[in-house]
Amino acid sequence: MAARVAYRRIYEESSPQDGQRVLVDRVWPRGVKKEDAHLDEWLRDVAPSTGLRRWYGHEPSRFAEFRRRYRAELRDAEHREAAGHLRELAAGGGLTLLTATRDVDHSQAAVLAEWLTGAER
Repeated sequence: MAARVAYRRIYEESSPQDGQRVLVDRVWPRGVKKEDAHLDEWLRDVAPSTGLRRWYGHEPSRFAEFRRRYRAELRDAEHREAAGHLRELAAGGGLTLLTATRDVDHSQAAVLAEWLTGAER
């Protein structure tokens, strides 16, 4: 049975159905106090590289190419350990990936959820 992997904004209320809550942004979200985030982990090393993040700029028209490049990054030495750890967390049960991005369906959290569950578009 495939693990349940969800994604959403960190600004939303936490829920008992979240399972493990992991922030997957490279930078800490504005306006969120660490003690109020209800995180199990902040896994910044799984986030897209600064160069890729800046290139993408959250432009939906670039999302397909962003997804391709980001998935390639998940296999590189800089991301491999964190990506493996995220796979272990997903295998352990429910997992919710958190991001500050407004458009979560065009975010690294969406790409990671797709990657972790094997769901391809």
